[in-house]
Amino acid sequence: MKWNDLPAQVRDAVEAQTGPIMSADTVDVGDGCDLAAVVDAGEQRLFVKAVHGDGRRARWLRNEHTFGHLAAGIAPSPQFACQVDDWLLVGFEHATGRPADLASDSPDLPRIGDVVDDIARRAGEGLRSLSERWRNTDWWADVTARPASAFPGWDVATAAVHASTVVDAVAGDRLIHTDLHAHQFMIRKDRVWVVDWGWPAQGAGWVDAAFMVIRLIGAGHSPQQAEQWASRLICWAGATDDDLNAFACYVAGLWSMRAAQSDNRAARNRATLARSYATWRLT
Repeated sequence: MKWNDLPAQVRDAVEAQTGPIMSADTVDVGDGCDLAAVVDAGEQRLFVKAVHGDGRRARWLRNEHTFGHLAAGIAPSPQFACQVDDWLLVGFEHATGRPADLASDSPDLPRIGDVVDDIARRAGEGLRSLSERWRNTDWWADVTARPASAFPGWDVATAAVHASTVVDAVAGDRLIHTDLHAHQFMIRKDRVWVVDWGWPAQGAGWVDAAFMVIRLIGAGHSPQQAEQWASRLICWAGATDDDLNAFACYVAGLWSMRAAQSDNRAARNRATLARSYATWRLT
């Protein structure tokens, strides 16, 4: 969808916030919203997201607007939000940059580590806790019901035992992004942005670093190398081996369940990475 495809009353509502919009360039951000565009409105340039309907995507976009202040200086700051009929639109400070390079020799890795530590130093006040979000584990039955050949080399039963302690393992009051990967970072010479704060949570400060460990494995690091990167972070010191085992096994189960219920190749790849990390942790 392009800017001019929006209903006229929706565009008018945005211009009531921004002033006349001179141009709007559509940006491809996947299926997380119906429209994403960089708009020029006089002297200001904004990034605008729009969602039609009141489902999960609208909830995620409201999260970005409502809780954007928690990551001030890291996340592009929300500038406005408007609800018109079934449309929700949120405008953000326009941020530019390139995705992070997660390769083992990348000069981006120390800068990413600094940002992950910065996030972990912040309070997640007002956010739903990750412990509460992960309390329901009924889906493990779906994973364990599948043949062992579906998850080669992975001991589902043992993983489920370790994952059963994850609620306590991830408890805390720190801000967590929960979906960090290379394209959530926008890197420039002078700063690093973190975008797409649709799933923020409150929890243990080391959780985002643990998610990054899985992403680093996907970028070619061995599990040991990925944890060595994380071990340099201040926030990582708060995690015990039992905590990390619980996290790794829970995420491996959750992502494997989602992959099994989807034909999405990317989801299957993420699940494979998570299982490899969990298996390494228990070896």
